[in-house]
Amino acid sequence: MRAEKQYLIAEVESHLKKSDYVILANFTGATVADVADLRGKLAAEKAEFHVIKNSSLRVAAKALGLPDIEGVLAGPTAVVIGGRNSPGVAKILKQFFKEKQKVSVKAGVLGRKLITAKEVELLAEMPSMESLRSQLLGLLNQPAGAFVRVINAANQSLVNVLQAKVRAASA
Repeated sequence: MRAEKQYLIAEVESHLKKSDYVILANFTGATVADVADLRGKLAAEKAEFHVIKNSSLRVAAKALGLPDIEGVLAGPTAVVIGGRNSPGVAKILKQFFKEKQKVSVKAGVLGRKLITAKEVELLAEMPSMESLRSQLLGLLNQPAGAFVRVINAANQSLVNVLQAKVRAASA
């Protein structure tokens, strides 16, 4: 294999190692300004957008043990990788496609499993990590709050009985 091809494959491998997800996109019709705009939006989630040759991506994915992506490698392909918030990145891509109608998702790899474009769209509809954390905290607080109310109810009942006796004695 030629040295320049080995370099390209090594570069693709280094990109793929950056995160536990990869979103494959078709960028046909996107201008340089569109791609720059998308890269800026992805930077907020610490994600990256790279245009990659299909042959290099095929070899690198196979070397890293990723699922077979051969079926989705038709036409120009870009990969979106990086960052820890895959739903946030999917939301950015979905919103960008809605606005520009130029970049479309082909498929994705999440946790070493190939997911369809529809599943990437479902990933975009998930709540943010902060929202999920707050929901979990609310669920954890509910039993503790109910427990405190139950314990407090016995004491409150005793106080109510004593107050009724005091009122009855003073009347």
